[in-house]
Amino acid sequence: MRPMTNPPLLSPSPFPLLLRLLHLSRAPRRRNPTTGRAPTCTSRDRLPLLLPAAMSSASNTAPHSVVADPTTLARKIADIRAAGPTKLQVIADFDGTLTRYWYDGARGQSSHGLLRQGNEEYDAKREALYQHYHPIEICPDIPLSEKAKLMEEWWEKTHGLLIEGGLTYEAITKSVSDAAIAFREGVVELFEYLEEREIPVLVFSAGLADIIEEVFRQKLHKTFKNIKVVSNRMVFNEEGRLIAFKGKTIHVLNKNEHALDMAAPVHGNPGDPNGSMDDYSLVKKRTNVLLLGDHIGDLGMSDGLNYDNRIAVGFLNANIEKSLKDYSSAFDIVYLNDAPMHGVVQLVSELCP
Repeated sequence: MRPMTNPPLLSPSPFPLLLRLLHLSRAPRRRNPTTGRAPTCTSRDRLPLLLPAAMSSASNTAPHSVVADPTTLARKIADIRAAGPTKLQVIADFDGTLTRYWYDGARGQSSHGLLRQGNEEYDAKREALYQHYHPIEICPDIPLSEKAKLMEEWWEKTHGLLIEGGLTYEAITKSVSDAAIAFREGVVELFEYLEEREIPVLVFSAGLADIIEEVFRQKLHKTFKNIKVVSNRMVFNEEGRLIAFKGKTIHVLNKNEHALDMAAPVHGNPGDPNGSMDDYSLVKKRTNVLLLGDHIGDLGMSDGLNYDNRIAVGFLNANIEKSLKDYSSAFDIVYLNDAPMHGVVQLVSELCP
């Protein structure tokens, strides 16, 4: 690693992670055993740094976390600390990021996949759409412009089936109750810490806001005033039946801050009227970002924001050997093997002590 030419300004008592990153970024490089010279290394070919498990979780079996560029991460931490909590916001993906990838030894359900309309015919039709469009979603050979149109087509057809099939919010409540979905350990502690410091959390999802909110209500059993959900929102009639969707469609390729007009606080009850975010301008003024995601594409969630600093935290839940290089290049920190949220809690405590 190259030594830091301009070390960040630290407070008199910097926190452990920041100290360790600075120490590692300044550590002498190993010499080549044949030449006796330290090998050269650029930011592109820098090897990832495996941090001890204790830094990402209190569990004795916690996975390691990976930091490819501790120098840059240390600088970002110091800059965000210096700016203070009034300049920070958190942007988080939902499925596979706030929620666990594995559930009781099997793949956990997504907020979209858990939904059962109470009508087997329409559940089967939505599954058929998934089988058709999902291979397109993950195909690397289709141009993004073409893929985006197909994703919007998929979402629109699915929403049409939900309306036509007579989805009710009672069906949503039961679907969540029966679902194999759970938050990562440490999520509540993270939300509580952020709420105490009035740091807004924007939860972005290409799924359905009403389902996400029901997952919050049933699985966390509490609400947080600083959390807003940016996702597809349903409109119900007086009988609790879905009649429309509100605003533009959010799918996997347009999930970013351009969709902030869809944001609203987590509702206290299912079927509550859809409100809008009342502090849009304040969020725009928060120019330091902590971004949490489980796909490299989640980095686009901050595209609509003119930020000064962004720390991107990635959760690499599966295919680790194949994907680690790309993830460690894209994210500042990568947590492996469906890790708990404890490492992020520690990071936030250092960003905003």
